[in-house]
Amino acid sequence: MNYRHAFHAGNFADVVKHIALVRILIHLQDKPAAFRVIDTHAGAGIYDLTGEQARRTGEFLTGIARVMQARFSENVLPLVAPYLDIIRAFNPPAGLETYPGSPLIARALLRPQDRLTACEVEPKARKQLIEALRRDSQARVVDLDGWMALPAFVPPKERRGLVLLDPPYEDKDEFGRLADGFSTAFTKWPTGSYLLWYPAKSRRATDRLARHVAGVAADGPSPAKCLRLEFSAAPQTADSALVSAGLLLVNPPWMLMGELKAILPELEKPLGQGGAGRFRLDVPKP
Repeated sequence: MNYRHAFHAGNFADVVKHIALVRILIHLQDKPAAFRVIDTHAGAGIYDLTGEQARRTGEFLTGIARVMQARFSENVLPLVAPYLDIIRAFNPPAGLETYPGSPLIARALLRPQDRLTACEVEPKARKQLIEALRRDSQARVVDLDGWMALPAFVPPKERRGLVLLDPPYEDKDEFGRLADGFSTAFTKWPTGSYLLWYPAKSRRATDRLARHVAGVAADGPSPAKCLRLEFSAAPQTADSALVSAGLLLVNPPWMLMGELKAILPELEKPLGQGGAGRFRLDVPKP
């Protein structure tokens, strides 16, 4: 498949991924020491929801548009509010016109001592990302393939941080590259946090990836915890539409599992298509 950000910005998968991203970064803020965010496939940074690409699929209408109108419980609202506040900051008071991608969401949560490295090789997307982060001394846009950049940039000098691996899945071997890329990076930086995004279209492929990542994490110098989160907006069919996506989280904040257990049930209704969505949250075995 070809998961180009511009066509899918703000869809159900973005919402789930970015809520998890925000929760991780908020927990990284708990300690005063600086942290680094490395986004290996950063995209354009910001997406026009009124443009042709977003309107052609309309996926944001069953994603962020619904979540911004949803009513959350008093326990869950404080957990999703930081994410929703970032989205609102990029939009007019009474509208939804743009959606920030992972690098701009991460940038919104950097403190003065923190840094962002965003990798993007597609010329148009890279130009847009540079424009979005222009004159930003805390963010660097790198014209380098994410798979090549990853081993070059870990471990960062900050010693704490998060690596986001979210490739476009244009190649048939992308799952293999994701597994290999994580393995190489984790070997060099076993104390870093990792967030791996993937389309969940083949149970065999996703289970194999989860086992591999969990095994690499467990075999490190000090065994690392791994969480698997998969969210389905609708039952999988034979067509090419993406209705299920997953995250593998390595070295997640210790409170994250409990937070996700609270958040995810309240996303099932607003993100469901033709009925309530469903989620899976577990600790994968090697």
